Parts: sequence; structure tokens; C-alpha cells
Amino acid sequence: MDRRPATALRQAMRLDRFVSHATGLSRSQARALIRRGDILLDGLAVTDAGRQVAEAQRVERAGATLALPEPLYLMLNKPCGVLSATSDSAQQTVLSLLPATLAARVHLVGRLDKETSGLLLLTDDGAWSHQVTSPNHRCPKTYIAQLAEPLIDDAERRLAQGLQLRNQKAPLRPAGLRRLDAVRVQITITEGRYHQVRRMFAALGNRVVTLHRQRIGGLVLDDRLRPGQWRALTAAERAAVLSGQALR
Repeated sequence: MDRRPATALRQAMRLDRFVSHATGLSRSQARALIRRGDILLDGLAVTDAGRQVAEAQRVERAGATLALPEPLYLMLNKPCGVLSATSDSAQQTVLSLLPATLAARVHLVGRLDKETSGLLLLTDDGAWSHQVTSPNHRCPKTYIAQLAEPLIDDAERRLAQGLQLRNQKAPLRPAGLRRLDAVRVQITITEGRYHQVRRMFAALGNRVVTLHRQRIGGLVLDDRLRPGQWRALTAAERAAVLSGQALR
């Protein structure tokens, strides 16, 4: 496996987490090494597993410099009926669709509700994840919705103005709508409030029957991925997520 230089930290992290990621050991095994004084930080033995490792610091074990693996960026075609959660005692989660070694490393970049399918991103790069999910960055997300009945005539105008949802102090940001047929629409939003798309159509007097996320930023879900399948993103795809510019 390719390794990044130990100095190439994306952000400060706990020493036990660093050692775990760099060696493939569990966190408890990493903590045992640290307690025994087997881990050196800038040449000095450190026994505090919670010590923060910052950029440019050197971590060693048995005379070898430890390095973090390359960051992971994955797209997954989430099936309906699967939870966007790290674990659940009774229901299947999206992380159960990944190999255990990958599932242990990544976190979800945003969420889809249980009955929504489509594009879900996963990564171990917290800074990149924040750029995608932070409301301040206004990363657009595009969905295909099948509705229970045809939309009202002025839906485009109302969505473009920003709907006011029940029990919400601030109105929604403007959303873009394109009608695909009598009951299928494409909708693009730039925020992610709880069950937002479903609640938006409810506010328009309609009901979402099926909902599928098609795009995040400039990244479109790979149509070769069947529900439950995943793959790594290319460098161009990672950039497209943040830039909003679709790949040609």
C-alpha cells in the first residue's frame, strides 16, 4: 500500500489513532504500544495515547518512521432500506456494505434517510468532508423525485423564492426544479436540513414516493454501480465535488 509521508497530516490527531491507522493495529493494540513506551514522537517516548500529533512531527516504532495511508474517498450507491449510520443493533447500515478494513477508517459525508437511494460519499479526510457538508460552502445536491401527483403550476417560483417549512425559523435557500414528466422531477438544493426534500414537496401539497440522489457538486453517481456497490473516486472527481463543475 502506498503511504503518505508522516509529516503529511491532514489535521492533528490523537497518537493512538495515528498509530492505529499507520500500522493497521486496533486502537487498543496501539494504546498498549504507547503505554509500553514503544512509540517515539520526535525522538522521545510518549506514553499518553491522547497526545496530539501535529504536522511535521515524526512518529517512530522500533526505529522505523510510521506514515499514514493515502486518504480514502469513496462513492457508494446507497440502496433503499439501509441506514446512513456507522452502526445499528437491529438494522443494516451503509458501512456494512464495505470491507471491514475500509469501514473502520471512513465516515459518512452527509447522510441519506433510510428510504432514499443514490450517491453517498465516504472518506477519512475530515477537512474535505467539512467542505462538502458545511452550509457555508453551499455544495449543491441534486435528486430525482417521483411524486404522488403532478406538481402545482407555480412550484418553480415558490422553490426559487425559498420555502418556509413548518417549525423552521428561517426559510430555505432557493432551490432549482426541472420537471421530467408529470410526476418525476429533478430538484437541486444547497443545504441539508432534516428530510428536507420530502418536507419541501409536502409544503407544496404533494408527497414523495421515491427519492434518489443523483449528484453532489459536480460529481454524478456512476451508473455502472448497482445498489450497494462502491468504488474509489479519482482525483478529478474529488475536485469536481467541491468545484461544482461536472466532468466532461
